[in-house]
Amino acid sequence: MSAEQNSLEKDVGPIPESGSDGINGHGAPMTTQLTAEETARAAARFGYGPLSKVNTHEANLRPFGGEFQPGLYKSVEQRKFANPAPLGLCAFALTTFVLSLINMGARDITEPNIVVALAFGYGGLVQLLAGMWEMAVGNTFGATALSSYGGFWLSFAIVLTPGGFEIAASIEKAGGAAMFDNSFGLFLFGWFIFTTILLFCTLRSTVAFFLLFFFLDLTFLLLGIGYIHRNADDKPNPPVIKTAGFFGLMAAFTAWYNALAGIADSSNSFFIIPVAHFPWSPTARSRKTDREQA
Repeated sequence: MSAEQNSLEKDVGPIPESGSDGINGHGAPMTTQLTAEETARAAARFGYGPLSKVNTHEANLRPFGGEFQPGLYKSVEQRKFANPAPLGLCAFALTTFVLSLINMGARDITEPNIVVALAFGYGGLVQLLAGMWEMAVGNTFGATALSSYGGFWLSFAIVLTPGGFEIAASIEKAGGAAMFDNSFGLFLFGWFIFTTILLFCTLRSTVAFFLLFFFLDLTFLLLGIGYIHRNADDKPNPPVIKTAGFFGLMAAFTAWYNALAGIADSSNSFFIIPVAHFPWSPTARSRKTDREQA
């Protein structure tokens, strides 16, 4: 496949059949044709063909979690920049995965300080850099989300750094452990509000993209509740924290799924990660219109 045709691997919108007059969808003569194998590959994945009818320099692609785009966009494949979204998604996923397992009580680990290294180096710094590159490729949503969650992990690491910034120690010295738990709960509620705002922006995108923010939103909400609504021993509520850990794991795996969808294409993979669009999304509606016209 040419580079222009490969850029359509993230587009799941309908493409009408070629006309018999040899004219493409933009009124210009078609100069290239797909081979039978390429047409079959496109039809197997998208349910239509050929792809050569679309001018990739002009067409906007559909919402896609693999490029952290909840709305119509132009693929980064035609630019000099690579797609930074999978890097940021992987950084977020691994850090969230480890912390969520600790919140669920895996291997009887009670202190999350091992996450400090990941939160500084991978979930924080690398995700922040990925967010800045999203700004460079013109993706406002991706830049806002990845940079913000990179900042979240950096701030999380600052709070938990043993003997470093002494934030937890100073709060506990002023009002005991309960004051720190309440403060940390408010910190988490703030991120719950921010994630809810981003969640609304994914409602017309893919199911996997929406689920990433849905699971993350529940994670922040339950963690905030768990730290503020403590148990009889005045400790963070274990059942609520464990439930938050479960949804955190779901968010981590969904982030990895979106990352793989952004990485895998015909140049490096034998399969393409399927993406599912909501029935009310522009892609689903255009498919319905195409079927009705057929």
